[in-house]
Amino acid sequence: MNGAKALWATLASHGVSTVFGYPGGAIMPVYDALTYYPEVRHVLARHEQGAAHAAEGWAKATGEIGVCMATSGPGATNLVTGLADAMLDSVPLLAITGNVASHLMGTDAFQEADITGITLPITKHNYVVRDVQDLPRIVAEAIRIARSGRPGPVLVDIPKDIQLAPYHGEIPVPHARPEIPAPSQDAIDRALELIRAAQRPVIMVGGGSLDAAAEVTALARAWDIPVITTLMGLGAFPSSDPLWLGMPGMHGSVAANRAISEADVLIGIGLRFDDRVTGRVNGFAPKASIIHVELDAAEIGKIIRTHVPVRGDAKVAAQMLAQGARPLDRPEWKAQVEEWKSRTQLPDHWGAGYAVKAVVDRLRPDDILSSDVGQHQMLAAQLARFEKPRRWINSGGLGTMGFGFPAAIGAGMAEPGVRSVVIAGDGGFQMTAQELATLRMYDVRNVKICIINNSFLGMVRQWQEMFHGKRYSEVWLGDSNPDFIKLADAYGVPGYRASSAEELPAAIDAWLADPNSALLEVVVPHEHAVFPMVPAGAALYEMLETEPARTPGPDMAEVAEEARNA
Repeated sequence: MNGAKALWATLASHGVSTVFGYPGGAIMPVYDALTYYPEVRHVLARHEQGAAHAAEGWAKATGEIGVCMATSGPGATNLVTGLADAMLDSVPLLAITGNVASHLMGTDAFQEADITGITLPITKHNYVVRDVQDLPRIVAEAIRIARSGRPGPVLVDIPKDIQLAPYHGEIPVPHARPEIPAPSQDAIDRALELIRAAQRPVIMVGGGSLDAAAEVTALARAWDIPVITTLMGLGAFPSSDPLWLGMPGMHGSVAANRAISEADVLIGIGLRFDDRVTGRVNGFAPKASIIHVELDAAEIGKIIRTHVPVRGDAKVAAQMLAQGARPLDRPEWKAQVEEWKSRTQLPDHWGAGYAVKAVVDRLRPDDILSSDVGQHQMLAAQLARFEKPRRWINSGGLGTMGFGFPAAIGAGMAEPGVRSVVIAGDGGFQMTAQELATLRMYDVRNVKICIINNSFLGMVRQWQEMFHGKRYSEVWLGDSNPDFIKLADAYGVPGYRASSAEELPAAIDAWLADPNSALLEVVVPHEHAVFPMVPAGAALYEMLETEPARTPGPDMAEVAEEARNA
């Protein structure tokens, strides 16, 4: 057995069944050894970034580690965006890269890059394997680190001579996941004291609560406290529950943002108080005492002053906080929350929001919904309803355009028995559209792609409209977009199109009924803005609940075209 075979044997022994990757010269021995390990499926992406995002989609849907692989130099650097994305969203990811032979490292050899130096700030840990006898141990350790505590990406870089060197040791068995210490009883007691005295309590849960959804739900119901789920926490609390207030932050719901601004006790569980959630920090929850339940000690007090830090596992903390709970009798607070909830406005005329709602309304409880990044992402987060965790997959922290489609492929391959739906924009989809070939090559039949085509980089256009005097700079795509139906057909993927509210229902029916993976293009008007909205630098209580009246002006496409021609 050489190092390359030892790598595959270690992955197989750790339950890795699928690896997304792209071969090249410096990792060729690994791909040669792959032929001896049929129990591990390799998925050939069409770009290394697509492989990384597909591995993220696999991990986000299952909660288990996703694995991606690339060669040295440009192959390795093409993984960087996916690693940064996984780091910010706490995704367990193992990236394996080949490198030039050990004696060539540091000489600027062909296709050499210092990938460990490049990725040091965006991984939990990374390794260069210097001795083949250490390779299986390092891979096993990398998997343990990626999965334990607060999950994240780990990179293992293997020089070519290490891949070819003979290995004489044993293949390590999987590490037991280390136990997470329970929160201190003193911290729990202090939190309970605040909760019992609260007049206007609210719970806010993030992505760190996805695996504690049942316990968080029981906690909220036991105390009868309204719940807000962040963009990353959608699904950690059932949207059908009357206690659910929606999503907070820049494009959060009226009820969520108003409740945060008026609460006297805020219980944050498994979240890091990202700037898109808080708005202006000194205006966030100005009347509230903050209880922060968080596994990563570095996040407690980093952004928002914490009155009661509760370090530990979200599941255990929620169970401890629910002990001896009794419903709080706060009729005035409940009435106020219901009034805020009544301000929710659903799209009722043709446009991007109308189209997104028509699509998400057709989702089944087990369906997975992925999104790319932009207006359609915020619309999907506002309008979709999730009853269980890990059905919503998006790029939250890094906001990576091009993420949604390959992530939907990874999620769909992880769960072939459910539909994996992705809502993308016409701009972001083109960044990883080549992964249509991956659908075709592996006969993936459960991925449904919806492109909301407004011929613009919509979110950038919205900001230019509102904050840059309608100076539309480099956001017009209409005269250079492809025919998406023809593009899909070129890859052997069926395509459907709707350009009006009247055409949309039949197009969605045909798209979802198609037995294969299929693409739906929905052509919508150029002008659409996502509201509610908290402007940059504003506090949540300064949110714009509805879109301001538009001032008359020339057609945006004409303005952009004139500027481009000039």
